[in-house]
Formats: sequence, structure tokens, C-alpha cells
Amino acid sequence: MPQITLDRFLETYANPLGQTAKDLGGLVLALAASAIKVRDLVNQGALSKAFAEETANHNADGDAQKALDVAADEIFLSGLNGSSVAVYASEELDQPVLLNPSKSLALAIDPLDGSSNIDTNVSIGTIFSILPAGDNVRDNPNQPFMQAGHHQLGAGFFVYGPQLSLVLTLGEGVMIFVYSNRLNSFVLAYKNVTVSRNAREYAVNASNSRHWHTGFKQYMDDCLAGEDGPLEQNYNMRWIASLVADTYRILIRGGVFYYPGDERKGYHNGRLRLVYEANPVAFLIEQAGGTATDCFTRILDIQPKELHQRVPLAFGAANEIDRVGRYCTETALEAENAPLFNNRGLFRT
Repeated sequence: MPQITLDRFLETYANPLGQTAKDLGGLVLALAASAIKVRDLVNQGALSKAFAEETANHNADGDAQKALDVAADEIFLSGLNGSSVAVYASEELDQPVLLNPSKSLALAIDPLDGSSNIDTNVSIGTIFSILPAGDNVRDNPNQPFMQAGHHQLGAGFFVYGPQLSLVLTLGEGVMIFVYSNRLNSFVLAYKNVTVSRNAREYAVNASNSRHWHTGFKQYMDDCLAGEDGPLEQNYNMRWIASLVADTYRILIRGGVFYYPGDERKGYHNGRLRLVYEANPVAFLIEQAGGTATDCFTRILDIQPKELHQRVPLAFGAANEIDRVGRYCTETALEAENAPLFNNRGLFRT
């Protein structure tokens, strides 16, 4: 069977759908070309001056920027010349960059997700969200990024790991492409990826358990109780601490991912960014048959209030995400109607 390259896939996708689809395809190819350059830089490891060196600057969230973060941002931004992107928003920039207001698309991107793992040779990546630019982008470059996630036209991420991979949705399922050095192109490796509705594997940073809100902590306690507890099954835990790597694993073999809000200062609304991390991941997961919430609300229905807004994130197997939502919702209701936790019947179903 002939291999389907990314170019061919996008050409087949766009031909019957008109200009917007062609613009999307062209943008994905531009991002793919930039990702190859970032991969080459990442692969140099400690031999590259940009690899672990920190700049004197911080990104919009106050995190120290590594030179590689900045280099990746510059590569993706410069790679958009001639594309259909009107405005570019990045984790590494305080404000969006207006490129060509006559164009139709807006791009939100985390140029190097997981950069805290750079020194340890763990898979890192690039996450992107593609939105319609709208008609007011010249006067208000932030406006396209204040749309709820269900308005996304496409989303995906690249993984710089053992393989250079692209996980992509254009609203018609999830495809995974792997870069072929022989063909000098991304090649379709997994078509119409699906996530099982049930899971016995979760990803969470358990070291934060003492800070978790009551409902989520009760859920995790019941998971840890295994087959002897109310959930009557054993769970495995996997935690890479790289969003792209954890998401890729869930798409390939199932499971759930949790980064809840907690009681620590600055973590009440979680740590991940809504516009260019949670929204594209949620779009991918839903297209694969999974669910993505903030433990209460569908991620793709949340209206952003600012570009770098943070949000709790729970995604993966639909039945398990629904279950954790019941824990959190029931506990919140009980907190409003004390006495607390007299009846945990809901948790035992």
C-alpha cells in the first residue's frame, strides 16, 4: 500500500472544500517545515548553545525563558511568511503579533511545550490552535483568541521524541503522522485515532495531593484503593510531566490526564493555558472520542478572558472524565449544603 504523505493528505482534504481548507492545509505545511527545523535544533542537545541556556527574560506567565524557547518561537513566526495567518499569538510573547490582517486565520502556539524537560532528554513538543481571524483583527489583534475552543478550525502538536510526530485534527478525526527521513516528509502512521471510553491508567502529579480540592482528592483516594475500593478496579499511574508526551500516550493506548487546580498560591486555576494548550488538546481528544473538562465544564465551551488564561485540565477516556466530574460536582454541592460528606453513594457507582 502506498504511503500517504502529509502533502497528499492535505491536498485530498482541501480540494473539495474551498479556500478555507486550502488555507488550513498551507498553514499546516508551514508549521511542519518549521517543526523540522526545531527538531534539528533540539537534536543537537547540549552541543547547541541554545539548548539549556536561560535568557534574562521571562515569558508571559513569568517562567524563565530558555534560549531554545525563544529560538523555537522565532522559527515558527518566521515560517509563516506567505501563509494565510493574520495574527500570531505565542506563549513566549506578551501580546499577539499582527502579520497580515487581510488573511483568514489566527494561530495560537506554544512553541516548545515541556521545555523544563529539555535538560533531561524527555520528549518535548509544539502545540498549536488554528482559529478564524474574523473581521476586526486589525483593530483588535486579541479578538480571535477570545473565541471559545469549539470555534477552532484545526489543532495539533508535534512531538520531538524518538520519532518526530505530528498529531493533527482539522475537525474530521485525528491523524498521526511520523516524519520519514527517506521521503523527507511526514507520513500518515495512524488514521482516525480513537480513545477508549474506559481507562485504568492515569497521569497526575501525585506529589501535589495534599493541595488538591476535596472532590478530586477523594476520587484519587478511591483510585488508589484499587479493586478493594468503591471503584472496584486497579489503576496504573504514568506521569511524564510533558503535556505532548502524555497526550500522545493517551491517544495511542488510552487513559486519562489530570492537572487540576489546587490550593497553592497561583494554582487555583491550574497551570496549563487555555488558548494554546488546553483548547487544542481538548479538540484533539474530542475528535478521538474522548472528553476534556476543567473537572466541571467542557473545555471547548469556556470563553477566554485573556490570552494567557490558565485552566484546570482533565482529559481522556470519557467514562473516567465523567466520573471525576461527578466527584467534584457532588463535593461542591455538599460544601454548599453542610454537613459535609454524609453520603458518598454517588462516588461508589
